[in-house]
Amino acid sequence: MAQNAPKLLIVEDDEGLQAQLKWAYDDYEVIIAGNRDQALAAMRSEEPAVVTLDLGLPPDPDGTSEGFAVLDAIMAMKPDTKVVVASGHGARESALQAIERGAYDFYQKPVDIEELGLIVNRAFRLSQIEGENRRLAGKVGEDKTVLGTMITAAPEMAKVARTIERVAPTKVSVMLLGASGTGKELLAQGLHQASDRRSGAFVAINCAAIPENLLESELFGHEKGAFTGAVKTTEGKIEMASGGTLFLDEVGDIPLPLQVKLLRFLQERVIERIGGRRPISVDTRIVCATHQDLESMIGEGTFREDLFYRLAEVVVKIPTLSERPGDAVLLAKHFLTRFAAEMNPQVKGFAPDALAVIDSWSWPGNVRELENRVKRAVIMADAKLISAEDLDLGERAEDGEMALNLKQAREAADRRMIRQALARSQGNISMTAKLLGISRPTLYDLLKQYDLQA
Repeated sequence: MAQNAPKLLIVEDDEGLQAQLKWAYDDYEVIIAGNRDQALAAMRSEEPAVVTLDLGLPPDPDGTSEGFAVLDAIMAMKPDTKVVVASGHGARESALQAIERGAYDFYQKPVDIEELGLIVNRAFRLSQIEGENRRLAGKVGEDKTVLGTMITAAPEMAKVARTIERVAPTKVSVMLLGASGTGKELLAQGLHQASDRRSGAFVAINCAAIPENLLESELFGHEKGAFTGAVKTTEGKIEMASGGTLFLDEVGDIPLPLQVKLLRFLQERVIERIGGRRPISVDTRIVCATHQDLESMIGEGTFREDLFYRLAEVVVKIPTLSERPGDAVLLAKHFLTRFAAEMNPQVKGFAPDALAVIDSWSWPGNVRELENRVKRAVIMADAKLISAEDLDLGERAEDGEMALNLKQAREAADRRMIRQALARSQGNISMTAKLLGISRPTLYDLLKQYDLQA
């Protein structure tokens, strides 16, 4: 094994195959795990970039349930891990399900060492590229990265990040309020990483995406035989996040009967699985998010007031992308770098007309809409620079009513142009002044006049 070799985790219960794979991949530092507990312990201690995972693990070696449980746990713990799933059980169905749950690739048994080696090598290369992109994104300007991964130059978002950094080391429950696509889950992950629970699991669940009759089992788990189809005892998300953080997205969609059970957990820190009679102590921190007006729901009787105050010990309101001046351009450049490396390396940047439309667009879908537009443009672009046409945003809608006051209109235009130039130049004063066609002293005067920061 080469010194400082990349780490490869092999999750396989067949001892013969373990030895064969370990011998075949001597270019890597190979870590072997034979079951779920060993695999997750290795993930926490070694943090491998790539994992090969056999879905048929004990105590379900003839099925896939245990393997999928390991995959889910790895994706919750470290989502950027490249997991290559191997199975001989219902290959097509397993492949689709594995990719859906976040696996990087799929390989059907019996294992061909050379072919699997190519997949593993490609996974390591992609992981290396993504890591370099993250490093370069941080190098562009440390002041533009908050909470480790969130890119922003807007004071509104920096204020949100400072609030989260202050509450992260405490035990208070945090509620994130913001429109869809504003980055609520990313902020929740940042809170988890800034807390003393960072070594534990970060588990996320979207309460609106799970049918009401299944949500209780997802949250609290169930015992074997609790209902039809409950063939084995299964931990719920609350239990899986013990020692870590559980992120409840769209918490306003939890039905009233289940709200009572969640409130009991928050008060007593114990749960009972469906069909269980034994209380289980769980040390899980809850962070929740919603785009709904929970106070109105309380008035309508669809959300419990006592649960609201348990969940909302600290409320953090997240601004929309249109309320974060300059961030659309910064984020667009970040997304372009990432997607171009993965999908279309010939794309090198944005044309001026594309930057102008990115900066002026209202982005009703927020960061998620911006990410999707840039991804589509990178895939479809024929030239090295993405144009406004590639973004396919249509004609720009007017932002509200026309300002009748000429002075206010000029000031608004000045602010918008200065912010746009600052974003394009990444805060470089000399370059910003050159883009605007003014001197540095004039630019400093305007920044002071309009209370703007580079």
